[in-house]
Amino acid sequence: MTARPLFSLFSSDLAIDLGTANTLIYVSGRGIVLDEPSIVAINRNNGEIQAVGREAKEILGRAPGDIAAVKPIKDGVISDFKLTERMLSHFIQTAHKRKMMVRPRVVISVPSEITPVEKRAAWESARRAKASEVHLVEQAVVAALGVGLPITEPQGSMVVDIGGGTTDIAVISLSGAVYSRSVRVAGNAMDDAIIEHMKRKHNLLIGERTAEQVKMGIGSAYPLANPINMDVKGRDLIRGIPSTVTVQDGEIRECLAECVATIVNAIRLALERTPPELSADISDRGIVMTGGGSLLKNLDTRVRTETGLPVSIADEPLTSVVMGTAKMLDDFKLLRRASIN
Repeated sequence: MTARPLFSLFSSDLAIDLGTANTLIYVSGRGIVLDEPSIVAINRNNGEIQAVGREAKEILGRAPGDIAAVKPIKDGVISDFKLTERMLSHFIQTAHKRKMMVRPRVVISVPSEITPVEKRAAWESARRAKASEVHLVEQAVVAALGVGLPITEPQGSMVVDIGGGTTDIAVISLSGAVYSRSVRVAGNAMDDAIIEHMKRKHNLLIGERTAEQVKMGIGSAYPLANPINMDVKGRDLIRGIPSTVTVQDGEIRECLAECVATIVNAIRLALERTPPELSADISDRGIVMTGGGSLLKNLDTRVRTETGLPVSIADEPLTSVVMGTAKMLDDFKLLRRASIN
């Protein structure tokens, strides 16, 4: 490894979970210092950034025509290079309390099946955001590390990380992914399915934030013990006025069925592709689920029913990836083995 620039020695190393929905940053010696939506509000007329992160999310769906709330990361990968660079730069400066001459060493988690072009975009964005070094690691591997699985041992561990844009599945042994797959169906696809369902069945137009609230409130992957319902507010597409519709958990479960089936089928495929010796380990240990999508009601029950294996949800599913990435900062030998640069 090359010597770090002198001014980078005064910057704390960063672990970044650059997610479709949220970006989390861990600073060495301080812990998680930033957890903000991956959104940038930009002025369409002059290109100036109006807000980043939480402030930009508040603008989503409520801004005048000349202000656009943009998500520069789509399906787990960078779709807008320049905006991602500016967003990352803002977050890095915020994490360092806006100190000047910040040139941190950065480890970023990325989806398992990221293409060389997408990989280069992530690396370049961090470099242009003034990182002195950039290392990329697979999300599923660091998620397993973050939940405490013994990934360095010659034993099989299986983790399913369901984020906003991608679901990353991996079977890990000896610090590497024996099998890994990333499917671009996760939390955001579920939100989109709810939006389309409300439009098609109830003639009600709702926004992304409302769809997310419905998903978290009454969304499920397997029948609930006690049925629940929820009042959903939006705009009536026929009359053009505000309207409220009461929806049941069963109909939301039905509209999420395709997304859930895609995730479950990807898990089943991973189990079929796993070497027999490691399959025995997974049979004993089970599957660990992490990421915000794992909190969908009864998703663990659905996976358990479909696979016949023990399934558990991480204690801190929303921070597993960034905490695993942070552990890479303290173990250069492990980082060197896990890096996919």
